Order: sequence, then C-alpha cells, then structure tokens
Amino acid sequence: MEDGTVREMLAGTPQGGVISPLLANIYLHLLDRLWAKKCGSLGVLIRYADDFVVMAETESKAKEALRQIQFVMSKLGLVLHPEKTRMVDLRRGKGSFVFLGCTIRKKRSILRNPRAYYMHRWPSPKARKRLRDRVREITDKRASGEDVKQIIAKLNPVLRGWGNYFRTGTCRWQFHQMDDFVYRRLLRGLYRRGGQRTGRKILWTPDHFHGMGLYRLRGTVRYAAQAAPIRSSLSRVRENRTHGLKGVC
Repeated sequence: MEDGTVREMLAGTPQGGVISPLLANIYLHLLDRLWAKKCGSLGVLIRYADDFVVMAETESKAKEALRQIQFVMSKLGLVLHPEKTRMVDLRRGKGSFVFLGCTIRKKRSILRNPRAYYMHRWPSPKARKRLRDRVREITDKRASGEDVKQIIAKLNPVLRGWGNYFRTGTCRWQFHQMDDFVYRRLLRGLYRRGGQRTGRKILWTPDHFHGMGLYRLRGTVRYAAQAAPIRSSLSRVRENRTHGLKGVC
C-alpha cells in the first residue's frame, strides 16, 4: 500500500519494505540447509536476510565456496550481485569489506600481541555519512526558530540508536568524530540564530550541550567478550600508560 492505494506486484519485493527480510529468509533457507549439509567444511556461512559472508581458511576453499553458492543461486533463479560479490584476503590487514554497515578488517593489537592481527570492525563511511546527513537535516537553518533543547530532543533518538548498533565494535575514534560533528552543528545553529559570525570566540563548550541532555557517543563503546582483559603491564605507549587498557572508551 502506497499513499492509501494498493498496488499488486507480480515479482520482487519493495526496497526497504519490512517484509523483505522475511521473504529473503524464507527463500534462502535452502542455501542454509545445503551449506550445513554439504559445504560446512569449506567455511562458515553468516547470512542476514539477503546479505551473507563466507569465512574460509584458504583461497582454494573460498573459490570452491563461491562456486557452490553460485550453483545454489542458479537453482533458485537468482544471480549474485557482480559488484558486491568479491573475494577478500584479510591476512595481515591486506583487505577489508563492508557487512551490515560495518567495515571489517584485521589490524594489529598493541595490547594483545603486536605481531598478530585481530579482527576489527567500525562504522563504514556510508553509515557515517547517513548519520551526518540526518544530523544536518535536524539542525538545518529551518530549525533556527526552535529552542536548543527541542533540537537536542530530536537528535538524541538518532544518536542513541546509531550508537547502540555500532558500539560493540572498535569504533572509539569514529564516535569521537561524530560527537565533534554534532557539537559543531549545534554551535553553528546558535551563531546563525544570534546573528553572530563563526569567527568570534566560542563561548559554548560541548559540556553546555551535554548538560542540556545531548546524548554523548564517546564513553558508550563496549568491546566484544573476546577482547583482551585489562593488563596495564602490556601498555607500550610511553606517553600514556593507560592507552587502550580500558574496556570502555
């Protein structure tokens, strides 16, 4: 139903429709069954609706996994997206890929073992751009007549939802960036509202906005359960002995 009018479709599902993930899970359930039955030795299949990733130990297993998936898709009358389907070598931080809004890449860990590489994930550039666009929309010049607390009340659900989705990754730096961006947008709105030039001395600090209830992303990161325990003796940053040693950023 669109604008009160029912429109029947002979094929396909509406983009972004709430029923699309359900239909994808029903239709691709065969892929899950065949993978568990015949292809489990090739790697681990992780699927969310119509997005999925196969984690294989070797390049040969990855190529065979791709061949098997293409075969199953052909039986279902589907074709893998040519631009989104690719093989990525994650060893020693060589490559990365985006899955469910997260950039996934292996990086070295100062805390655990500087010679080893561990899986990291953080909000993808597209996910960060979407949040910035939404913040710009809420703090647009058309909102100049609104009270700051009203604007903050609109921002908080957006920031809290975005932060809760990404907070279990290694996203401390990205969260700090977003907090700074929101602060600059609110400050720009105050200058515009008061007719002040942005070159003048800044009188409002981030604490002013947080005191008015603005949601703060920094400090909400929660590392995954497999993250290294707190061991202060392993810090290798001379300037700051507590660098990377806290479970909360």
